[in-house]
Amino acid sequence: MSDGAKWYVIHTYSGYEKNVKDNIEKLVENRGISDLIQEIRIPMETYTEIKDSEQETKERKLFPSYVMIKMVLTDNTWYIVRNTRGVTGFVGTPTEPVPLSEKEIEALGVELSEPTVEVDYNLGDDVLVTSGSFEGFVGKVSGIDIEEQTVEVIVSMFGRDTPVKLPISQIKADK
Repeated sequence: MSDGAKWYVIHTYSGYEKNVKDNIEKLVENRGISDLIQEIRIPMETYTEIKDSEQETKERKLFPSYVMIKMVLTDNTWYIVRNTRGVTGFVGTPTEPVPLSEKEIEALGVELSEPTVEVDYNLGDDVLVTSGSFEGFVGKVSGIDIEEQTVEVIVSMFGRDTPVKLPISQIKADK
């Protein structure tokens, strides 16, 4: 591998990120220039969406319309990338792409691997407990702890409001 490889950012048409990545990877393989164009990434994050007590893991682009590429900048590599279908240009001046440092790439979240959780209710919303010992109870959300994946719900038991901490998977929005 060449020493002069740096990270650059490519701007693409919206929704063309994967096509651009695949096309550049094919060109690299066909031309045998993997020492010059070393790595191509679409920064993504994994998150868990909980809707109606169904848990689904999904991925989304952190920076839509942008692709990160680690390459040695030469006239040839610049031309290949710049003229790939779907690429609108490099981030930087029109004639000279601006490289990013490894720290900047990490700060952009390219190495992001911790999944996040999204729920379809907020603090103060009415929710229905779908399983467990409080199944069937309706209450108000008083706290959400995404890290521990728990929700604090105020339910009415024996005529009193009682706070109950439950797993996110046992709750759904009461619509």
